[in-house]
Amino acid sequence: MAINLYWLQAGGCGGDTMSFLGANSPDLIELFAALEIELLWHPSLSTLSAGAHDELLAGLLQGERALDILVLEGSIICGPASTGMFDTRHGRPKKDIAAALAKQARWVVAAGTCAAFGGISADTPAQATGLQFHKKQPGGLLGKNFRAQSGLPVINLAGCPCHPGVIAGTLTALVAGQALELDEFNRPTDWYGMTVHQGCTRNEYHEYRVEELDFGQRGCLFFHMGCHGPLTDAPCNKLLWNGRSSKTRAGVPCVGCTNPDFPAAAPFFETRNIEGI
Repeated sequence: MAINLYWLQAGGCGGDTMSFLGANSPDLIELFAALEIELLWHPSLSTLSAGAHDELLAGLLQGERALDILVLEGSIICGPASTGMFDTRHGRPKKDIAAALAKQARWVVAAGTCAAFGGISADTPAQATGLQFHKKQPGGLLGKNFRAQSGLPVINLAGCPCHPGVIAGTLTALVAGQALELDEFNRPTDWYGMTVHQGCTRNEYHEYRVEELDFGQRGCLFFHMGCHGPLTDAPCNKLLWNGRSSKTRAGVPCVGCTNPDFPAAAPFFETRNIEGI
């Protein structure tokens, strides 16, 4: 029996979709075919008419059609004044649609830091939040005690954007019935159980305090360039982007995009002194 998946896009960009489209070995089509996933709807990939989509969504919301996997991309917009009317579909707040679909779904996946924690629009007039967290605080739209039909909380695949291998690997594990160990922020430890610093080709430079003051050079970027690598749990130097590289390997500091409080209030490319250290 096919596993169906509905992809809801909320506040923010479509960067996680663009990232997922870059999946290879297998690519997106091969992955869905191998897992027998039926993509019910994706705002950029589906060809359903508006009327057919309305009927589909109504059936899912009313429980007339089973929903296996709900993927949310983008933050939940609660503004203005907690009404959610800044982000609507046919006059209905997206936040209400997301909450109703989550109750029906067997698994709920937050694709990207915005969906997981609120991201770049959190603490703005948009009043953005994540599905089950607001930055580091449990809660978000659904509340800390929310559980999908499977008994699992929202699975947070943080990243700006999330690596396509993480999305593909998570879907594979869910469909195969493999247990996913989650960290304190509901991120799978298979991918978020290590830091960006681990696997970084600049580790030796870090140990010997060979530091750089500009982009693209060879040394460590932690002490002068604001690199968050030792402080960020992410697979960037385990799952290389395009199977080839990562920010730190290319000489660009890690900006900590998988962290719940991303983006940080401090400048990205400066290392702050703490009590003179």
